[in-house]
Amino acid sequence: MTSRDGRVEISGNLLGFDGEFYRVDTIYGELTVDGSGVDCAGPGCPNLETFIAQVVFSGSPTIGRVLLPALLEAFAIRSDHDLTLETLEDGTLLAIFTDPVEERVVGEFFLRLNNSDTGLSDLMSGVADIAMSMREIQAAELTKARAEGLGDLDARGRSRVVALDALVPVVSPSNPVQTITLPELAGVLAGEITNWELLGGPNAPISVHVHGPSTGLGQASENLVLKPARKTLSSDAKLFDDGKALSEAVTRDPFALGLTSQSEIGNNWPLSLGGGCGFALQATRRAVKTEDYPLTAPAFLYVPARRFPKLVREFLSFLRDPSAQLVIRRAGFVDQAEEEISINEQGSRFANAIALAGPETSLAELQRLVSTLSPLRRLTTSFRFEPGSARLDAQSRSNVSQLARALEQGRFDTRKLLFVGFSDGEGAAAANKRIAMRRATAVRDAVLAEAETANLTRVTVDVDAFGEAMPMACDETAWGRGINRRVEVWVR
Repeated sequence: MTSRDGRVEISGNLLGFDGEFYRVDTIYGELTVDGSGVDCAGPGCPNLETFIAQVVFSGSPTIGRVLLPALLEAFAIRSDHDLTLETLEDGTLLAIFTDPVEERVVGEFFLRLNNSDTGLSDLMSGVADIAMSMREIQAAELTKARAEGLGDLDARGRSRVVALDALVPVVSPSNPVQTITLPELAGVLAGEITNWELLGGPNAPISVHVHGPSTGLGQASENLVLKPARKTLSSDAKLFDDGKALSEAVTRDPFALGLTSQSEIGNNWPLSLGGGCGFALQATRRAVKTEDYPLTAPAFLYVPARRFPKLVREFLSFLRDPSAQLVIRRAGFVDQAEEEISINEQGSRFANAIALAGPETSLAELQRLVSTLSPLRRLTTSFRFEPGSARLDAQSRSNVSQLARALEQGRFDTRKLLFVGFSDGEGAAAANKRIAMRRATAVRDAVLAEAETANLTRVTVDVDAFGEAMPMACDETAWGRGINRRVEVWVR
């Protein structure tokens, strides 16, 4: 490569070209060179006039089969491109963007459908540019990614929650069982509960259908259901790499119980998650957004520290657009747009708070809770923590960015935001309230720190805590305690 005036010359192997910049491996290391300022000579030099932006996604078919194609179609309309979707011989989906004015192909997006493990492995090995995963990246994978020069894939902007999903226990429509508790679900998956009669159903053996261990949903099933109960999956369980196949198998078997994603229920009946206290929870859009439903499963895109072609960068930016959230919802997933829930829509929560109030939760504290929150509306943006940790879970870390962006865009100007901390009922009530207040303060500070360009003089932000005063589930289980430890956001 030679500068236009001929004074500077760079030699090396061309690693890539994004339509604007070259990446060149030279004796000085990897360099990024502005294509407008140099002439390129050699067999690897691209034709600047016929450049086609290419990107390879690899990983979860739950994301790649329906969600991304729907988003690509919406993006094509938004960016005034024509889009053609093709299925290649190996099952890869190919999205072709065409400029209708110039009548030429300007972009090719390849979607390789395998599983979360393979998608992340493809990213590490350079086979893929972006990984699609239904689980959070693991520590060993983060270390390998740094060693491969991909940067910190757990950092802001590298790990992206593109949509929300949930694990849902499902049965055939002919099965009379309507509700199952999380301990019962763990017992079924572990092979300890083997007959429907023990769950209020017919005297028939239970056939277990779950996602395989190499899939993100299979690993999420283990992490969210089995590990908290200290159980392992039964060797008799039928394993599936594809959610659609799992759903169809459950539909055909009247005595099957499947654990699959909300977006792939198919014709089956989803079971509510019940308990000895609290109330039955279903994987509704709002329950998944708030993580009140305990088996939420974020859909991740892992994007390395690399400059992508302009068309690809524009698509990644589009994923955060409000119009993209509508597409996500229509595709059967849960979007991340903030919703406000009025106090009148939460009667069951307040009734539950009164019914389950312990001896250390006074009437005065319940009255303070009602008087404080009654003038406000609850945001679906909530925050929960990893088991045994003060670190926010993956969905909540994404919520920090979402809420910070909303503040920067002025969507809460002239309004009041109240970060409210709640706890489980383990230990003394006064100590739990102090812990809840510290968590609410920490979440507020994290959101404000990320909202770097927000005009905070135009919004009132405060914190409060009610400790164990409004439980969502039973404290007798690890799941229940995890659901009860939360920070909610209320707005006026």
